[in-house]
Amino acid sequence: MKASEISNLLRQVRPFDHFTYAQFEQLSGCTTCRRYPAASVLVRHGETSSEIYALQEGGLEVRRQTPFGEFLLARLMPGEMAGELCFLDGAPRSGDVATMTESSVLVMSPDGLTDICADDLRFSLALHWAFWRSVAQKLRETNELLADFGSSDEPVGGVESEPEPEVTEQFRVGIEAKRSLFEEQRLSNLEINFLSSLSREERYSDGQTLFREGDPGDKLYVVLEGHVRIGKSLPGGGEEALTILGRGEYFGEMALVDRQPRSADARAHEGTVVVLAISADVLSGILDIQKMSSLRLLKILCGLATKRLRDLDDKLVGWFILSEGAANPPTMV
Repeated sequence: MKASEISNLLRQVRPFDHFTYAQFEQLSGCTTCRRYPAASVLVRHGETSSEIYALQEGGLEVRRQTPFGEFLLARLMPGEMAGELCFLDGAPRSGDVATMTESSVLVMSPDGLTDICADDLRFSLALHWAFWRSVAQKLRETNELLADFGSSDEPVGGVESEPEPEVTEQFRVGIEAKRSLFEEQRLSNLEINFLSSLSREERYSDGQTLFREGDPGDKLYVVLEGHVRIGKSLPGGGEEALTILGRGEYFGEMALVDRQPRSADARAHEGTVVVLAISADVLSGILDIQKMSSLRLLKILCGLATKRLRDLDDKLVGWFILSEGAANPPTMV
């Protein structure tokens, strides 16, 4: 297939819809189109390969083998991607990827992508934006799968919602404390100055809610002091902890990527927490792909989203095994 034909097919992959014509041409140079019969296994759990797959026709499943049968992690439809996690973090495959029907798949070479990224900062920014969007969407869908999994007569642990006090209005953090945090992340002086001056400090007491599932998302947060618990409300009144975040970890970015409501709750965990809130306008300024944006910050956000998705997949598989294969969410077949 000609590079121009592949370039046209890549335009149908939704996370790439911000690419320029020239960037699609670059991407097509390291992409091939392959057809697979139904039930073909493209990759297996634990492999160290890092090709990226974009589904053009057909369907893909991501699944994990367990002692109690296969657990379905995700179904992918045309326009969606698989395999970007391994490109981002270099870790082994988190599951098998197999075709549901006869399928046409665009396969991107990791070496080719790495070479282009090394030579072209704008391409690297556009590519990481695409992968960030793709992982964020999968993370949101997996959060919903968790809620389906928790549908039972008994809650899975949890805390009761209580009214919480307002954020302390007069609380202030010195500029040097902010700068120190962003310096630890090896951001540039320009990025450090930008985020230090435009982020707003907020303090929450133990158990206080920063935001709730369903709230509109207008801020990205980074933990300065203490810990934040990200949890999902499950049917039956319980809350399952998805992750506990500490100093330097970002959260709340998903709602800014896809402009959908918050998919989980965020609370101060085991003591007071101090966070720096970065508004959507500030974030869009530093991550504007039309400018020479912060590739370092974008890679940090990609890495955090990738880790959370892997952790959540492991949690779901663990629940399936503990139930001896009996706890199937409604989306499973």
